[in-house]
Amino acid sequence: MRNPFKFGTVVDGEFFTDRVNELEQIRHILQSDNHLVLISPRRYGKTSLVMKAVKLSEMPYIMLNMQDVVSTEDLSAKLIKAVFKIYPWEHLKHLMTHFRVTPTISVNPVSNAIDVSFQPRINSDTVLEDAMSMLAKVADKDKRLVVVLDEFQEITSIDKGLDKKLRSIMQLQQNINYIFLGSQESMMAEIFEHKKSPFYHFGMLMRLNNIPESDFQEYLTTRLKPILEEKADAVTHNIIETTRCHPYYTQQLASRVWELAEYQGIEDNVAEEAVKGIVLAHDLDFERLWMALNKTDRHTMIEICQGKNPIHSLDKATSTTFSSLKRLLKSGFIIRENRYDIEDPFFKQWITERQK
Repeated sequence: MRNPFKFGTVVDGEFFTDRVNELEQIRHILQSDNHLVLISPRRYGKTSLVMKAVKLSEMPYIMLNMQDVVSTEDLSAKLIKAVFKIYPWEHLKHLMTHFRVTPTISVNPVSNAIDVSFQPRINSDTVLEDAMSMLAKVADKDKRLVVVLDEFQEITSIDKGLDKKLRSIMQLQQNINYIFLGSQESMMAEIFEHKKSPFYHFGMLMRLNNIPESDFQEYLTTRLKPILEEKADAVTHNIIETTRCHPYYTQQLASRVWELAEYQGIEDNVAEEAVKGIVLAHDLDFERLWMALNKTDRHTMIEICQGKNPIHSLDKATSTTFSSLKRLLKSGFIIRENRYDIEDPFFKQWITERQK
């Protein structure tokens, strides 16, 4: 029997969990002339959700992770390379003749993939305009192009003025749907909701929340019942209690539970044993993360693990606490919903055990 749980990669098909309403909403946006801004914490399934919607729309798409972009020229090269992946050379070569700065096109002999690069000291605005022009020319009203830009908040750290330049080009384009994904809520809000930002209200804003507990309960129980039978409901409850319905960590823990039950025959306290196994497997990673934090941030993390609100702490100044929380939120160590919590439940368990 194959493990019915999957995590760590884009999921689809039987591995895709719920998100029916969000999926339908994105599909409707793709059928319009509007763009989408999708915000959620890391590992909430933004990419899987968007990819499923795009594939259902049967529209051609390209996807870039802005964390991989180091300059305006690099962004231009990556856009051109992405276009080459979905359109044949014969369809594109005449477009290249209109480029004011001709890129170097080569074929990687190992992967057979096309590489795109530009000579140093070129005009970055010109190459960006050429690359964006190519996107507009390959798209048409009968076959709109979808451009997905992941971790879009990184645009603020690439090149000064890049956001303004991109917006000035995008606002004139037709037959393209842009999807902007971001995991840093405050930075994404600054980009798309601040009146002085070039991207102010450029797309329809959507926030992705946790999958409802009732939906996850049904999803997990159905897949665990064949091996855990009457214990499946209780184990599912233990999984959700640990992961708080976080999509990635729920799939990770459920996958480990399934392996212990299927291959080792463990049924009693199987969720607890699975948590122990995951924490142990990541011990060195957690140690490295912990040692990289300063003393103040560690103290803040410990208080959160203990269920305390660091803001009410008497051990340090309020300004120090707010600075620590801001750093930890930005780096993804903690999340804030109704209260502050550690983003990774297994890291939280590791920290808690260290304090005993």
